Amino acid sequence: MNDLHSFSWYAARIKKHMPIEAFKPVPRRLLGGLTYLVITISCFFVIGLVELHPLINLGISIIIGCSFAGLGFLGHEILHGTVVRKSWLRDLLGAIAFWPLSTGPQLWRKWHNLNHHVHTQHDENDPDAWPTLERISKLKVFRWIYNLPLSIRAFFAFASLAVQFTAHSLKMFTVYVKEFKPRKQPEVWLQTILPWMTWIGLIFLIGFTKWLFAFLIPLLIANFIVMAYISTNHRLNPLTPVNDPLANSLTVTVPKWVDTIHFNFSYHTEHHLFPGMNPKYYPIVKQHIKTMWPERYHEMPMTQALIALWQTPRVYFEHNELIDPMNKNAYGSLGNKLDPKAILPRKLTDK
Repeated sequence: MNDLHSFSWYAARIKKHMPIEAFKPVPRRLLGGLTYLVITISCFFVIGLVELHPLINLGISIIIGCSFAGLGFLGHEILHGTVVRKSWLRDLLGAIAFWPLSTGPQLWRKWHNLNHHVHTQHDENDPDAWPTLERISKLKVFRWIYNLPLSIRAFFAFASLAVQFTAHSLKMFTVYVKEFKPRKQPEVWLQTILPWMTWIGLIFLIGFTKWLFAFLIPLLIANFIVMAYISTNHRLNPLTPVNDPLANSLTVTVPKWVDTIHFNFSYHTEHHLFPGMNPKYYPIVKQHIKTMWPERYHEMPMTQALIALWQTPRVYFEHNELIDPMNKNAYGSLGNKLDPKAILPRKLTDK
């Protein structure tokens, strides 16, 4: 990894080929969020006011869950400043979009914008990076977990995608709330507590059974959808000492209609190069990357990336390999002998 470049190095070479409009805020993208909001509220009323068969309620739960996820993707975009630029309006709209996922806008910008984006895949500074073997070996509970067979760990890891975003968000709150200035901390607390008060209060309004269909099941579905992307964004890539998006990020491919309803969230390498760009232009950025650095760019169908995640452990060894602590088998990461076009990741050596 001696030829790594910073994201700004790539961005400077691509930006001159991009239209000025790509970097302007696009308030009309809020129409997508408004659609999701109307769908969500309408479904709440249907579940709350009408006695329906549980299977019908489950179908409505899926619709709500997909809307929760869509709002989360838009909230991510809003808080990067690509929709509106006024800080108070950005935070207000971001708070509304992230309300179903109960993540406050100031916490998100601290955790995601200022730490994950700046220190992507750095083994110590990226709050979203997975641990190294050296770190994991010091934790007794994780040593016990990694004594289980990989197939069992993979099953529970995929099942946990249904709660991972919510759990990690709460963890990030405990990590970062104390880093805010004392006068800002009450606001950060409020942004975290208010959504949970809303959702817990909903139990008393519609009853526990209907609350399961209106909120809890949709939350699990939204977590899974969001984490299906987030888990493939970087977890097959190596840890890197330099924030090089072509080395440490993966773009997944999904059907065009999915890109439309998920605000082009699949273009993750492109997003790390230009987090403040209108995602509508990410396909153009992708074309430029593939023209300039085709051998460095990583893309993979979403299903293929999820299969690769299932069949590889989530512990790093020497930054560019993934190792199974149980049997010391090592697997390549992207750019390090893991072929992005192969359905199955290739086992390398026994350590």
